Order: sequence, then C-alpha cells, then structure tokens
Amino acid sequence: MKKIFDKIKNRKAAASAVALVVLTAVIFWTTNSPAVVGVAASDRQLPIYCVQRDDKTVALSFDAAWGNEDTQQLIDILKKYNVNATFFVVGQWVDKYPESVKALSDAGNEVMSHSDDHAHFSQLGPDQIKANISASNEKIKKVTGTAPTLFRCPYGEYNDTVISTVNEMGMSAVQWDVDSLDWKGLSAQEISDRVLKNVKSGSIVLFHNAAENTPEALPTIIEALLADGYTIVPVSQILLTGDFIIDNTGMQCKAAPKSST
Repeated sequence: MKKIFDKIKNRKAAASAVALVVLTAVIFWTTNSPAVVGVAASDRQLPIYCVQRDDKTVALSFDAAWGNEDTQQLIDILKKYNVNATFFVVGQWVDKYPESVKALSDAGNEVMSHSDDHAHFSQLGPDQIKANISASNEKIKKVTGTAPTLFRCPYGEYNDTVISTVNEMGMSAVQWDVDSLDWKGLSAQEISDRVLKNVKSGSIVLFHNAAENTPEALPTIIEALLADGYTIVPVSQILLTGDFIIDNTGMQCKAAPKSST
C-alpha cells in the first residue's frame, strides 16, 4: 500500500511541477505580448510598434550599439536611393564613433536614443531611466546639434515604468513590427524575403548597423518597396501628430473624434 501512495505522491508532484512551468510560460507571454495586453491589462503602457496610415508609407530603422563596420556603406546606399532612415544609437557608441554619428546626421538621417549603455531598462527605476536617456541625448545633441525625441529600449525590453518615464521626458518610445533578424546572420536573400513578406503600410522595420548581410539586402528591399508604391521615411515622419491612441497591439492610431453633444 505504501508503494501505491508513494506513486500517487510522485505523480502529483510531477503534475504540480508541469503546471507551474505552464503557468510561468503563460504569464511571461501575457506580460510581454502587446497582442494580449488589452485582455490582461487594458491600461498597460505601450511603445509604438507601427502606425495606422491611409497611405503606403514605411519607416526603416537601424540600431547601433556595438560595431561600426558598415555604417558608411549604409549611408551611401540610403543616399543612392534618396531615402533617409532612423538610427537609434547608444551613447557609448557615440563616444567611440562621433564621426559616424555626424555623417549619419549630415546625410539627413535621424539619430535617436537607444540608451547610454544598452542597460536592461526594465530593471531600472524612473530616476535611473531619466539619467541614462539624458546622458545619451546630450551626447547625440553635442555631435548633431539636435536633441533626440525618440527612444528605443535596449533588447526591446520595457515595462510600464519605462514607457511612462519616457513619455514624461517628452519623448516617444518606438519598437518595430517587422524584424529583419539580420543580427542572426541570415543571408541577404533571407533578410529581404523576411522584410518584404511582413511589411505593410505604417510598418517600422528593424535592422542593425553592423549585421553581416544587411548592406547586401538593403538595396533589394528599398527597390522592391519603391516599386510597390511605398514612400520610405524616418520614424518621426511616419508617426501621427495631434490626438492619437496606442491600441492593444502597439499600433499608433488616430483618436476618435470628440462628440459635439
């Protein structure tokens, strides 16, 4: 009899362990997926993932945190097609490569903040967040003459404190809805296929300035978008002005007209 009870006890323990793992996974997915925040927490603070647009407009963005091998080549490619993009740069990257930051700005591209040191912002308090972003902003403004108005969270990580603090600073937190995954070492063809398959009007596309095959993929992507009737703009130019909301998918949408009654 004791053996039977032991078996039952072990099975219950195993079932509890499995249930705990499943519950943890569900909680993680719920708290990190913007698609379900409307159900889980309708008042959750969200960054902008994409924009509701009536026209065929997309924005290209590049994160610059580590290397600098391809920055000038990217500048040249964008210039060839008369296209400008947004580069979210880390303050320490500005320290290392101020000439590249100036070249980006001089070519008409936006230079925005990606933090000062690529910290995990969800682990920081409001004062730490403000100090970190302010340090990055000051470095960028010193080189370009323009203070950043947009911020991209390092690692794409955020919580309510991060987003509300960024908003309090008068800035907008911007993510992306199309990830090229160029940092994974995908081939140029794979990068191009992935972007062109998922892009839509109002999309914000994520690239990296030091990814191996991005310079080879970028011309194909730009040519295909232009041929399909898209206008390519920096991120600030795709965002809506005036009254807007950010829905539970992270889309920036026009606010409903106020009733006159």
